[in-house]
Amino acid sequence: MCSGADTTILKNSSKAEQIKYAGIGGTVFFTALMAFIAASYALLTVFDNYFAAVLFGLVWGLLIFNLDRFIVSTIKKTDNKWKEIWQATPRLILAVIIAIVISKPLEMKIFEKEINQVLLTEKNNLTLANKEQISNQFTPEITALQSEINSLKQEINSKETTSNKLYETYIAEAEGRKGTKLIGKGPVYKEKREKHDAALAELQQLKTSNNTKISEKELQIANLKTQQKTQETTTQPIIDGFDGLMARINALNELPWLPSFFIFLLFLAIETSPILAKLIAPKGEYDFKLQDIENAVKTWVAQKEQQRKQVLNTDSILNRNIYNELASEDELYNYKKQKAREIMQFQADAFYKSQKNIVG
Repeated sequence: MCSGADTTILKNSSKAEQIKYAGIGGTVFFTALMAFIAASYALLTVFDNYFAAVLFGLVWGLLIFNLDRFIVSTIKKTDNKWKEIWQATPRLILAVIIAIVISKPLEMKIFEKEINQVLLTEKNNLTLANKEQISNQFTPEITALQSEINSLKQEINSKETTSNKLYETYIAEAEGRKGTKLIGKGPVYKEKREKHDAALAELQQLKTSNNTKISEKELQIANLKTQQKTQETTTQPIIDGFDGLMARINALNELPWLPSFFIFLLFLAIETSPILAKLIAPKGEYDFKLQDIENAVKTWVAQKEQQRKQVLNTDSILNRNIYNELASEDELYNYKKQKAREIMQFQADAFYKSQKNIVG
């Protein structure tokens, strides 16, 4: 049944013929079984659902089974090997395509650990690239705020340095080390002390103002860093889910090609084995009986077609003779002449009435 053979003919054939076609049918069945397993695994990586994967895998396996069965059953044994090879060439091309489709998912399963390692490396690279891209979105603004904070701090430091210098100046004046070099708190001391006190008041005011600004800008930086971290956390599951069918196929292509090629050859051999078995096997009892039945049908159809042609030719000859004899009969001639006269009279009367109505 799986080989697409006529079971009625096989029942009346030898045991060897039955075994041969049972072997071909078994090959077709197990090819479909491998297609079912491969498709189920491939679809499991897509749907992540066992029921859906098995259901669609079963449909794919039945499709491959029906297709292989059709391919094998349509190859007819003839006495010309080259004609058989030419007849099988399109089917062999189709078998190669099917072998590729079947082998890829099973290759992914066989090399699952190696593919997982490649995917892990790719995920790590994607994570680093993602963080860099997100950082590039926030870094300019954070850098600008940090620069403003540094400017505000620098302004405080500069003002503090000026205040310290004024402090050193009026102390040195009081001790007589600089300025008038008179020990004591004279008018110059008071003047320099007032300058220092004014600078110190400005420093305190500047510290209060700038520290408030610095706190605001540090809060903005903290918010931006929080947003950056949130965006990284939100996008990470997308990277972690980088494990679909296309990703695994691309990861498989990153591995050495030779093991995959041998697995492909294995499935190619399995897929083409029914066709090659039909080509290699000699013409057997089943083939002769099938050819006899087909020739009988062809002969019967040809006979019917020839009989229809003869009936048509005979009928044409009879009709031609009958009409030739009728053409020479006076009775038929007078009858048609009378009818023609009536038609012409009717036309003349109609024309007369039409002209009379026009004239008025």
